Amino acid sequence: MNPTTTPEWAALAQEREAMRGFSLRKAFADDPARASSMTIEGAGWTLDYSKHLVTAGTMEKLRALARACKVEEKAAAMFSGEHINETEDRAVLHVALRALSGGAVVDKGTGKDVMPGVRAVLDKMAAFARAVRSGEWKGFSGKRVRNVVNIGIGGSDLGPCMASIALAPFSDRSIKLGFVSNVDATHFAETVRDMDPEETLFLVASKTFTTLETMDNANTAREWILQRYDGNPAAVAKHFVAISTAADEVAKFGIDTANMFGFWNWVGGRYSLPSAIGLSLMISIGPEAFLEMLSGYEAMDRHFRAAPLEKNLPATMALLGIWYNNFFGAESLAVLPYDQYLSRFPAYLQQLDMESNGKSTAKDGSRVTWQTGPIVWGEPGTNGQHAFYQLLHQGTKLVPADFIGFLRSHNPIGVHHVHLMANFFAQTEALAFGKTADEVRAEGTPEALVPHKTFEGNRPTSTLVAEKLTPATFGALVALYEHKVFVQGAIWDVFSFDQWGVQLGKVLAKKIIPELTSATPLAHDSSTNALIERFRAANR
Repeated sequence: MNPTTTPEWAALAQEREAMRGFSLRKAFADDPARASSMTIEGAGWTLDYSKHLVTAGTMEKLRALARACKVEEKAAAMFSGEHINETEDRAVLHVALRALSGGAVVDKGTGKDVMPGVRAVLDKMAAFARAVRSGEWKGFSGKRVRNVVNIGIGGSDLGPCMASIALAPFSDRSIKLGFVSNVDATHFAETVRDMDPEETLFLVASKTFTTLETMDNANTAREWILQRYDGNPAAVAKHFVAISTAADEVAKFGIDTANMFGFWNWVGGRYSLPSAIGLSLMISIGPEAFLEMLSGYEAMDRHFRAAPLEKNLPATMALLGIWYNNFFGAESLAVLPYDQYLSRFPAYLQQLDMESNGKSTAKDGSRVTWQTGPIVWGEPGTNGQHAFYQLLHQGTKLVPADFIGFLRSHNPIGVHHVHLMANFFAQTEALAFGKTADEVRAEGTPEALVPHKTFEGNRPTSTLVAEKLTPATFGALVALYEHKVFVQGAIWDVFSFDQWGVQLGKVLAKKIIPELTSATPLAHDSSTNALIERFRAANR
C-alpha cells in the first residue's frame, strides 16, 4: 500500500505546514506538563521525546498513519510465524530466539514449532561455553584456551563484536576475545599478533561455509594453526568450531560436526546475535548473563506487542523518524550513546537499519516515490561533541538525534560520570532551546560576533535512559531498535527482511578475482579496466 495516498499522510503534510512556526521554547513555556506527557517507559527504558518538533496532535496523526498502514496487524503476523519475508518465502522469527518464557512459536510455512530447536541450540552453546570457560576444552597440545576469535562478517560479526564491548563488565577477562571480518589480511594479522596458536580457538560463522571473506580468513587461520603443529590436520578439530548449517563443508574443513552450532533461515544475519552467532559472547559473559540478555530482549518484545501506540517505545521512535524523514526531508539519524561500552552500537545499527529499510522498491514491485530508510551514524559522547556537534547545533542540515545514557556507571571513578551525564543532559537542552541573539548580546558580546554565537535551537532529540547497562537493559535496547525498524518498514511498504542490494558487488568481485592475477583480456568499462591493469602492473 502506497502510504502517501492515504488521508492520514495528507493530514500529516498539512500538519507539517501548520508547524512551520513551531518553537520548542514556546511549547515548553505554554505547557509545564509537556515533559511528563511525552515520557514513556518499557522494559527498563525511559524515553523522553518532549524535545521533538511535535504536539500531542502531531503524535496522534502519526499514530493514525501507523494504524492505516496496519502496523499492529503486521507485527502480529511476524510474531505468529507468517512468511512476511515474501521475496525469500521465509518466516521472520528472530523473536523466537528469546521467547524462552512462552509456549510454541510456529513457522506457518512448515507448521513446526521452532522452540525445541532454539532451546536445543542454546543448551549446546551453554555446555560448550562452560567447557571453554572452565578449561575443560583444551587445544591440541593440551593448553587451556585463552583466546577466542570469531571469524564472520556482517551480522555474523557486528552483533557479537558490539555486544562483547557493551557487556565487557560481565566478561571473564582471562579470555581474550577477537573478531576478524575484513578480507583485508591486516585484520587477521593484527588480531592474532600477540596470541599463542596453542591457546586460540576460532569460531567460524558462515551459514553455507562459502562466504568469501569469512572463508578466506578461516583458511588463513587454519594455516596459522597448522604451522604450529607441523601440518598435523588433527589439530584443526581442537582449535575450530563452526556456526553453520553446511555439515559437509564443515567436515571438509576439518571441524568435527559435533562442534557445529546451527541456526535457521528465518533468522536474518542482522538479527542473529541471540542465536548461535552469539557463541563468542556467551563464552565471554557466561550462559547465565547471556540468558539475562535474552530476557531483556523478550521484555521489549512483550512491551512492543502489548503496549498501545501511545505508550509504545519502538512505535513512538519509529513514528518520530517518519515525521522527520518524510515531512522535513531529514536524511540521517545520529545515534549518540553516552557510554563508552556502547561505542560500536551506532555501527551495529547501521546494518540493522540501512540493510533493512534501504530499499527503493515497494512490496508490489513498483519504485517508491517516498523516502525510505535514513543514513544512521554516530559516536559515543563526549567524543562526538568535539567532532561533529558543531553541525548538529549550527549547521544547515536537520539531524534528529537519539541520546542514550545510564544513571549509574560501572566505573564510578571520581567525577567522571557526573561530568559525562552533565554533558548528556546539557546537549539535548542546548539543541532544543538554543541561544537567542538577545541572550548573546546580554553577555556583552561584540555585535559583529552575535550572529556567530547565536543558536537557533529547535534541533530534535530523543532521550533514552536506563538505570544501568546490564545484559537485560542491553538486550531490551537492541530489541527496541529492531522493532523501530520494523514499524518504519511496515509504513514505508518495503520488505525489511531481505537484502538483495548486497549481492551484485559480490557477483562482480568473483568475476574480477581471477582477472587480477592473469593476463586475460578485460571486458569491463574503461575505468574498471584501467584500474585492474594498474593493479596487475603493480603486482607483476
